[in-house]
Order: sequence, then C-alpha cells, then structure tokens
Amino acid sequence: MAYTTIRCAAIAIVLWPLSAAAGMLEDGAESYEACALCHGLFGNTVRDKFPKLAGQPSEYLEAQIRDFLSGARSNDGGQMAAIVTELEFEDIAVVAQWFSVQDDPTPAAQSDVAGEKVFNSVGCGDCHSDSSSDDLPRLHAQHASYLAKQMRDFRDGGRAGDSDGQMQKQLLMLSDAQIISVANYLAAQPRRAVK
Repeated sequence: MAYTTIRCAAIAIVLWPLSAAAGMLEDGAESYEACALCHGLFGNTVRDKFPKLAGQPSEYLEAQIRDFLSGARSNDGGQMAAIVTELEFEDIAVVAQWFSVQDDPTPAAQSDVAGEKVFNSVGCGDCHSDSSSDDLPRLHAQHASYLAKQMRDFRDGGRAGDSDGQMQKQLLMLSDAQIISVANYLAAQPRRAVK
C-alpha cells in the first residue's frame, strides 16, 4: 500500500508540469509561458537538465519544436513532445522569437583549456562559432552537463538532427572525458553573436 502511494505521488510530481503548462495556455497565458516551467520565462534556466534558450536563433528553436512535434526528436522523459502538442501552429514562431531576443546567458565561471584545444582540433568551431548559421545552436554559455549529454547522444546515435552525419563523425573521435572537457570550455565562453 505504501509503495503504491509513493509511486502515485511520484507520477503526479512528474506529470504536474505537463498539466500545468496545458492549463496555462487554456487560461490565456502567452504561448512561451508554458516553456517557463523548465526553461525559465526568459530562457535562462538554472536547472542544468534543461537547455538555456535565451539568445538562441529563432530558426533553430523553431526547427527543434517541429522536430519534437513530428517525433524526429525526443528527450528522455518525453516531456517536450507532450508540451509542444499544446502549441498552436502559429505559436511556434512566437515562442522561438520570444526566446531568441532575450539576453544571452551568463557563462560559467571556470573554463577548460584542454577543452578549447579539443574543440579547435576536431573543427567544432567551423559550424558552432559566434557567427554560425541561424539554423545551428549557440553553444557558448550553455550548461556544461546538458552539452555533454547532447554530444554523447549525437556520438552514440541517440539524437536526431545530424542529417549529414557530420556531428557523429566529429564526436566519434572524442572520449567521454574529452566531451566533458569541451562542454566545460563552451559553458564558460561568453556569446558574442549578433542578434
């Protein structure tokens, strides 16, 4: 009996943000407000499980939302797939635009010199620089643990969005320790992208 009660309470805690987000939209809140439960209202979450959306290119954010909607991309618990179904088609651009114009996040305090060397040696900066294309994410000042997980997922084939296989090809050259080092380096770099 006690196990069932604990299990039900745990399920309710996990599902609460999803139902709360849906309720917010039904109550007339702005579409981007549903994202605030995990990403923060201004896209600058302190929770390192969730990416910082502030200052990301709107084109990139729209593409990710569409990928979650279509099932081309998923996350560990399926929360994003559930949340984005609450958005109307016209809300996608509104959400992406809102987060794209927010102030860039503050970088982490400590960098990783070894990570910078690895980042440059495998050519990550060719695509992921401050002046990279608007359909690519800005990696500077992102949570290190989030970046490391995404890099491992790309490397190990667990994340979609690498249509030409370039991400996996580059990341296959890196060990887990090197990935962590690169992530720590990127997290400590300020963004200088022009909005």
